[in-house]
Amino acid sequence: MPEPLRPPAPSDPAAPLVVKVGGNASVDLDAVADDIADYARAGRPVVLVHGGSAEIERLAERLGTPLRTLEFPGGVTSRHTDPATLEVVLLALAGAVKPRLVARINAAGAVAVGLTGLDGATLLARRKRSLRALVDGRPMVVRDDHSGRITEVSTAVLGRLLADGAVPVLSPPALDEDGHPVNVNADRAAAAVAAALGAHALLLLTGAPGVLDDPDDEGSLLAECALTASGPVPHTGGGMAVKLAAAREALLAGVPTVRIADGRAARPVGAAVAGAGTRITLETRSKEEANR
Repeated sequence: MPEPLRPPAPSDPAAPLVVKVGGNASVDLDAVADDIADYARAGRPVVLVHGGSAEIERLAERLGTPLRTLEFPGGVTSRHTDPATLEVVLLALAGAVKPRLVARINAAGAVAVGLTGLDGATLLARRKRSLRALVDGRPMVVRDDHSGRITEVSTAVLGRLLADGAVPVLSPPALDEDGHPVNVNADRAAAAVAAALGAHALLLLTGAPGVLDDPDDEGSLLAECALTASGPVPHTGGGMAVKLAAAREALLAGVPTVRIADGRAARPVGAAVAGAGTRITLETRSKEEANR
């Protein structure tokens, strides 16, 4: 059993840590779960938000469901969630990834409770009913997509669980304006949850050391990445575009610390809390002001 994780105390001891773990196959989900359990056992409130891209792809292949990717300006991509893909997403996240994380955290001596955004209407979203995107390199208007953008986070259920010392383990889908499930990006969901809960930090754990200046060179890790308050984000390679967009949303909503760090590390949460990975910040001056 590793030594318990003892993070520095935030100014508000009730302010939780929000950790998002990606679905990249190289991410060590068991190590993340063990670290989360240690964090909770040290008396710190923590919420784990997860995706599951590798499991979604594995299950889709097994079921014979083709997957497509939508590409948008700025290098941002998202999964095309047609009705069949939405079923795969639900099965993969709620039926495979979440039970594994919950069981591991419980086995490590903490209490974890699995939720989707549907439970307690925790994640509310507006469905994207018409999307202009590139599909297989061709511009198209997509009308059968069941994905959405989060509009509200209800903290009622999350707050009760945290008050009881439990670890909420949360994932998409969200509930749309018509009461139907829609897929939402898990990084952006984590950012919205962190903002709604007044988190002292948001950690985005992924299959890379952090933000890389060269996505093909892990030695090009950036200690800090400053973002403008609007416009395109830098360093979009390696799937970082949406993570940086989510990080910016969290910072603009008042989350004081956001880091993108390595989910493959032996102690991924502890390492990120201690300063590993890339700290994401907002530029305090415009480029025009900085060049004067």
